[in-house]
Amino acid sequence: MNPKENFDSNFGEASVPASRLVTSLASPIDASCRVPLLVLFSGAALWLVVGLLLSLAAVMTFHKPDMFADCPLLTYGRVQPAANDALLYGFCIPAGLGVMLWIFARLSRAELALPLVPVVAANLWHFGVLVGVVAILLGDSTGFVWLEFPRGGSALLFAAFLLIAISAVATFGQRRECELYPSHWFLLAALLWFPWIYSTANLFLVAWPVRGVAQVAINSWFATNLIFVWLALVGLGTAFYFLPKLAGRPLQTYYLALFVFWTLILFGSWMGITVSAPLPAWMSAASSVAAALTLVPVLAVAIITFKTVRGVPHGGISCKGEPFCYIKFGTAAFVLSALMLIAEACPQISRVIGFTWFGPAQVQLQILGFFTVVMSGAIHELLPCVMGFGLPFPKLVRLQHWLFMPGIVLWAGSLAVGGVAQGMKLGNPQTAFADSTAAALMFLRVGTTGLLFILLGSLLFATNIFIMTLKWKLALFKSLLAAFKAPLATPSASASLRRDRAVAEGKGGEVKP
Repeated sequence: MNPKENFDSNFGEASVPASRLVTSLASPIDASCRVPLLVLFSGAALWLVVGLLLSLAAVMTFHKPDMFADCPLLTYGRVQPAANDALLYGFCIPAGLGVMLWIFARLSRAELALPLVPVVAANLWHFGVLVGVVAILLGDSTGFVWLEFPRGGSALLFAAFLLIAISAVATFGQRRECELYPSHWFLLAALLWFPWIYSTANLFLVAWPVRGVAQVAINSWFATNLIFVWLALVGLGTAFYFLPKLAGRPLQTYYLALFVFWTLILFGSWMGITVSAPLPAWMSAASSVAAALTLVPVLAVAIITFKTVRGVPHGGISCKGEPFCYIKFGTAAFVLSALMLIAEACPQISRVIGFTWFGPAQVQLQILGFFTVVMSGAIHELLPCVMGFGLPFPKLVRLQHWLFMPGIVLWAGSLAVGGVAQGMKLGNPQTAFADSTAAALMFLRVGTTGLLFILLGSLLFATNIFIMTLKWKLALFKSLLAAFKAPLATPSASASLRRDRAVAEGKGGEVKP
């Protein structure tokens, strides 16, 4: 097999979308992933809705500050970190791990190894997220951005991730296909990246905390590697699998994707330290240089995507809200969010947009616009193949897409524009601070409308997954009930059956019981 072609050759499905190959019975490889993926995806869909509800509660504190004045659980300082962690740890990581397991099984042409291990790990992961979110709302937060979970919740997440990684690596180890695809590089690196950065940050910030400005450096390093590098590795690895599969053509090009992989992990991990950070000047300068160099892999991703999807509507697949549209939109959102992050690292631009809504806009575009959209498209594409039957409401897939697109544009776009307007007023010494804050309020109101669109689309996404899970459980229950009620064959009945079979075959004679 040519390694330059990132096709799924399993079962001869090189250029046919998985959703078009659904039969009444899933293949053994897909069936081996069914239970782990249902546990991971069901919990992820629930946490996505919860995280967006918490985000909406956090935004409402700006529209009406006294709305939750009598409820300390919903103050902005608690509900916003809880919302961010619910979206990242509750949805992004388990959804990415589920898609990763399926891609490894498909590309390996082998059944999922140790299928019970990721089932236990998925339940352990969701319980750890629950412990962490509740702890944040109760005020038991570590205070470090994107690392707010207490020690108990962090230990559960770390153990659960290692268990899922063991199953993924074991599946990769028993692969029947020797060639490695671009998706392999990105996803295998993500399996190693998260335990490294998560354990390091917890050891030096929570377990045995360092002192002084080193905390700021470690926290910035962890946040950038988690939000930008890890999400990019999993999201791009997924996109580089589904784009050529759905487009029916090789990934353009194999060597350019390899170049993106190495430059992304080399330069992207040094970003994140702004000019305003209370750190030595050489750190922010090195971070700015790394951000400028990261522009190269970002542009390469744009070139790969454009060349791969160019002219595809004339090849038999159109973009009308199907999973192919999700992957394309999500990849474009990644390029835009990366350009925004690079702009934040520029000293001249950072002086204007620092400490404004521009930074949160970039993070929301990375999490919701890029990763959530790519994972939603991937789940919609693979889940019918895993379950052996189609989505219960296929029209909701298109409706979710058309809700996500304007919602993300309004939410992230309004925050970004409002951040620039706010920064312009903050840079004017004759403008009062209250006036600069009020300048972004109108954009925040527009963005809230977009957040409602995203929330509604997430409800549709969760509905499809929960109804599909319920249908599978009902079918399983009916089959078990039918097997339980089936009469047991008696010796005389068995002998009579054998006698009738012998007579039908023309053998005659007496058949012993």
